[in-house]
Amino acid sequence: MKIAISGKGGVGKTTVAAFLIKALSDRGFRVLAIDADPDANLAHALGLGNHFHITPISQMKELIEERTETKLGGFGAFFKLNPKVDDLPDSLGVEAMEGVRLLVMGGVKKGGTGCVCPESTLLKNLVRHIVLQRNEAVVMDMEAGLEHLGRGTAGAVDILLVVVEPGKRSIDTAREIKRLAGDIGIKRVGAVLNKIRRAEEEKLLREELKDMEILGYIPFREAILRADLENKAPFLLDQESLSMVDEILQKIQNPKNPEGGAHE
Repeated sequence: MKIAISGKGGVGKTTVAAFLIKALSDRGFRVLAIDADPDANLAHALGLGNHFHITPISQMKELIEERTETKLGGFGAFFKLNPKVDDLPDSLGVEAMEGVRLLVMGGVKKGGTGCVCPESTLLKNLVRHIVLQRNEAVVMDMEAGLEHLGRGTAGAVDILLVVVEPGKRSIDTAREIKRLAGDIGIKRVGAVLNKIRRAEEEKLLREELKDMEILGYIPFREAILRADLENKAPFLLDQESLSMVDEILQKIQNPKNPEGGAHE
């Protein structure tokens, strides 16, 4: 099972990713958790106290130069388009909990000076290997632009989850993500409604996103905020939301029953 998660910044997609990783782990899956958002926070959401010491792969200059056979920072340099990456998930992954390994990709800087193509090439080849050849469950916390997914990889993603909170910008971003997903060949896109405070908010989002598969919702909870402040994984303080995400996971596995339950 290969799941990518995206959404506008601040909607809580990393929190949803953490819940989903825990739900998969509790179901007996081995999970490879991928933080592919330049604003890397998945380690924090999984409760890793030493997450500041994890160096994103995009910042590993010596590794990138070795695998792409080039020197970074020059213009017009040749580099290897199919670098070796199959050993990286095991050698660079950090154990987040039993059965779960975390791999922090990082972002590739845009603009400025110097060639950034080798970094991007290494990351995209790594994602391709993980999606196409690894046999564990994969949860990828993506940026809204789906930067690391290419056409050759996207078709093998089982589902792209778009996390949406009540708000026009979040809704507009969700629609744009769905368009981008279609452009690169992702076959199934589903929405998870997050930070729901009132039934009216859920109803509004369902109406605005009626052309998307709604897999469920997660209510706004103070426990999730407290977990963030205490540097704890949210599923340690909010078992009810974990149960709701487990129901979302069941709907991902059973596409014949896509509609989420009504908000009480």
